[in-house]
Amino acid sequence: MSSIPPSRLRLLSAAVALLACACARAEISDTIHPYVAIGYTYDDNLLRLPDNITGVTQRSDTITQAQAGLIVDRPIGRQRLTGSAKVSRVTFNHYDELDYNGKDFRGDLAWQLGNRFSGNLGGNYQQTLTPFTDFHTSDRNLRVQRQAYFNGAWRFHPSWQLRGGQTRTRFEYELLAQSVNNREETLSEFGFDYLAPSGSRIGLVARRFEGEYVNPLLSSGIRRDGYTQDELKANVNWQFSAVTQVQVLAGYVRRNYEVFSNRDSSGPNGRVTVRWAPLNKVKFTVDGWRNFAAVESAIVSNSLNTGGSVAATWSISSKLQANASLRRERREFEELRTAVNDRDLTDRTRGATLGLTYAPTLSSQLSLSGFRDNRDGNSVLRTSSYRAKGLSFNASVQF
Repeated sequence: MSSIPPSRLRLLSAAVALLACACARAEISDTIHPYVAIGYTYDDNLLRLPDNITGVTQRSDTITQAQAGLIVDRPIGRQRLTGSAKVSRVTFNHYDELDYNGKDFRGDLAWQLGNRFSGNLGGNYQQTLTPFTDFHTSDRNLRVQRQAYFNGAWRFHPSWQLRGGQTRTRFEYELLAQSVNNREETLSEFGFDYLAPSGSRIGLVARRFEGEYVNPLLSSGIRRDGYTQDELKANVNWQFSAVTQVQVLAGYVRRNYEVFSNRDSSGPNGRVTVRWAPLNKVKFTVDGWRNFAAVESAIVSNSLNTGGSVAATWSISSKLQANASLRRERREFEELRTAVNDRDLTDRTRGATLGLTYAPTLSSQLSLSGFRDNRDGNSVLRTSSYRAKGLSFNASVQF
């Protein structure tokens, strides 16, 4: 692990000093809550390069991230306005060509009309560095994500409601080689729910997911193919007991492509989440999923992901909390199936994290965490096999 530059040591020292005096500061408002944070990360394989690669002398790097932002929470009659704004400066010790300014702005209006109509209206804007998992380059590649949404529910009976909404998301990439992944995704849905006296919700939802690529044709002749995905899913939030809750959004999905219809597919699809808190201080979350997802690669644009994860938190004391997680996922790529019918078109990833969080005051927090990621890649699709591990320290204070 490389040594920490003196300038970064000073930043970390300043953050700790700021946290030490946080208890003497009061909130400036019950509506607006400013905060500052600083983080330091060591990653032994920043670009997620395979072990057998040649010509690379530097694989590890250290990253410093300084953040400033504010959180807004404002009741307006029966409505509620919430939001956040955050800007960050991220710098790399070795790969300084990756230095960038991050942005994250979010806003949501929870609206209510009478006793029967309610919903949400909002949007967000994010600018961050694209992950290196599927495109391994030291050229900076910022990803901008814009999203707007509206949804509403009509509670026409104390135990029943109708609801619907639409979400539109747009992705844009800075690097020219990645501009083929510029796309717009639109999700429209309509459904109904039964609202049980216990607080559980059982419903059915029909959804249409449409994806369109702005620059669909690659110079190599590979085409980014737009698609339409129709879904009929159970939508369940089951309060099984005081210590167990189950969430399900799963059912039947049909996915059709605009040009290469031989890749059309259908079948079960969705996510199941179980939250279990057998003890007051220990909580578990188990997830399982089988979903289509976009791939930020120059070779393929989407995959069918099947995986699972388990996470645990342990409140050691009122100020100290431990957390751990394990995650496994298998990605299946159908995009090149007609060209290589007899080849395996999958890759597999495994990840683990372990961390501690210490809150010396109600408005300040220190955290230390370690991570490890492994992938068994696919040579046909150039999804390389790699191993990576690292350590992060973060400090934050809210005023």
